[in-house]
Amino acid sequence: MAKPKVLIVYGTRPEAIKLAPVVKVFKADKRFKTVVASTGQHREMLSQVNEMFNIEPDYDIGLMHKKQPLNRIMSRSLKGLDKLLEIEGPDIMIVQGDTTTAMAAAIAGFNREVKIVHLEAGLRSGDMSSPFPEEANRKLITTIASLHLAPTISSRENLLKEGVDRKNIVVTGNTVIDALEEASSWDVTFSSKQVQEFTESTNRKVLVTTHRRENIHAVKNIGRAIARLADAFPDVSFIIPVHLNPLIHKNIIPELKGHDNVCVTRPLPYDEFTHLIKASDLIVTDSGGIQEEAPSLGKPVLLMRNTSERPEAIDAGAVRLVGANEETIFSEVSLLLTDKEEYDRMAHAINPYGDGRAAVRTLAAVSELAGIGARVEQFNPTI
Repeated sequence: MAKPKVLIVYGTRPEAIKLAPVVKVFKADKRFKTVVASTGQHREMLSQVNEMFNIEPDYDIGLMHKKQPLNRIMSRSLKGLDKLLEIEGPDIMIVQGDTTTAMAAAIAGFNREVKIVHLEAGLRSGDMSSPFPEEANRKLITTIASLHLAPTISSRENLLKEGVDRKNIVVTGNTVIDALEEASSWDVTFSSKQVQEFTESTNRKVLVTTHRRENIHAVKNIGRAIARLADAFPDVSFIIPVHLNPLIHKNIIPELKGHDNVCVTRPLPYDEFTHLIKASDLIVTDSGGIQEEAPSLGKPVLLMRNTSERPEAIDAGAVRLVGANEETIFSEVSLLLTDKEEYDRMAHAINPYGDGRAAVRTLAAVSELAGIGARVEQFNPTI
């Protein structure tokens, strides 16, 4: 009997991080023939993650070009992935999350009658425009997936409300926690002297990140809020790894000039960024993944969005929605910098996202789908 062939596809840095633990357990399991493919949607940042986790894709489609619109990424992904599917003929394809790569891969596989496994299934914000295009991407994948690997119980409930059969859903926890546990144990030397000095400072530290499409026009507001905070709290250090998007550069950097306690740096490799989170006291972000990572390290998160597809940490009190309004960001950060009781309440909230065994549960669930194994006990955190 031929081994089931599993194709694991990713294209962005967050996908690579969350799929790294999955790739490792599948590559180590001799019951499967595992093939790994990268679309290269985040070329430079993706290579760093592959190297850190010692993963070498079997295929690199290399679809990324500068300033590509979404439809061009989609069309190039479909073309490249369809050729790969014709060559490899997998039985099962694993896609992660809600990127254009994930959606294109799922559609390409479905059209070739490949069973689609959706890792991190069931996230919903309830707003098709926020985050964009992720909310639409993940809902489209749901409609064609054979197996839905939900990171949390509430994600499973979202899928059930949409009519997904319970027997096709497994709550795994989030593989980002598996990756975080590994990365936080690494010895890391920061490549930037500025960042090294920031982490070694005795000041309290605030880490700020922004990259969402829906916040592009609010970046000036975010920059002004951080500048005001830097003036109001001269004994607090702020660090902003600025996204490579030129519009973010153009709109945020001028707002931050002239503040000695603000460190502006390029995006950091995953290992350095993980240790930067560990060194920080407070995170201000619009990122999806950081909402999961920071609470695992006991760091309060102020989320610069109006909705979140990850409500669990909000319900637990570890994350708070603040939007991208200058006044709200200023007042909420100020509160946590001045009210120790409020800060401690968020810092000590229980993390609902995983226990480091999500990749093992993923392997077991896919082995059942392939008819060669059985599921293990699902993730069920106590909040």
